[in-house]
Amino acid sequence: MKILAVSDNQLPQFSNSEFLKRQFSDVQALISCGDMEPDYLDFIASVLNLPLYFVRGNHDHHYNESRPGGTNLHAHIKRFQGFTLAGLEGSIRYNRGDIQYSESAMFAESLRILPALMLRRLVRGYGVDIMVAHSPPCHLNDADDWAHRGFRTFRWLLRLACPRYFIHGHVDIYDRRKAKDILFLKTKIININPYFVLDIADH
Repeated sequence: MKILAVSDNQLPQFSNSEFLKRQFSDVQALISCGDMEPDYLDFIASVLNLPLYFVRGNHDHHYNESRPGGTNLHAHIKRFQGFTLAGLEGSIRYNRGDIQYSESAMFAESLRILPALMLRRLVRGYGVDIMVAHSPPCHLNDADDWAHRGFRTFRWLLRLACPRYFIHGHVDIYDRRKAKDILFLKTKIININPYFVLDIADH
C-alpha cells in the first residue's frame, strides 16, 4: 500500500490537480502529520479521492469537527485495508499553546493506546503498522532548540509497542544531505516534512 504523507510546509505544486494526479495516482491514503491548512488537505484528498488520516500539529488551533474532515488519529488505533494506524498530536510545551504537551501529559496520552498496542505486539510482533505523530522522539530526528525537541515518551513507546514505522513532521530539514529516516530498534522513523510517499509492504 502506498501512502502520501504531508506536514508543515505547503508546496505550490500540490495546489495543481494535474500534478497531483500525475505524481500520486497510485496512492491509497493521505496522512497529515500536522501543521497543515484544512483547505490544503481537503484539496489533495478530493483531487486524488483519498481517505484522510491526521494528527494536529502545534499550530492547528483552527481545526474543528468538520475541518479538515477525515479521521483524527490522536490516541486512537484505526484499521485501513488490513493495516493499522495510530497517532499522537502536538509538540513539546514551549509556550502556552493548547496543542503542546509536557512530558508527563504526553505520557498520559500514550497510556490511552499502549495496552492495545502491547497486546497486538504479543500477537503479531509489532504494535501497529504506522505510528503517526507531529513531533519526533527525543534525540531521534529532533532539533536542538526547545520548541523542536522530541518527546522522551516516544522512545519509551517505541520500545514497548514496537511499531513498524513512526512518521512525523515538525522539524524542517534544510540540509538535503541529512537523512530523513533512521532505524531505532525495529522501527523505521521517517521525517516526512514536507511530504513523503511511504510504500508499506504486507507482512
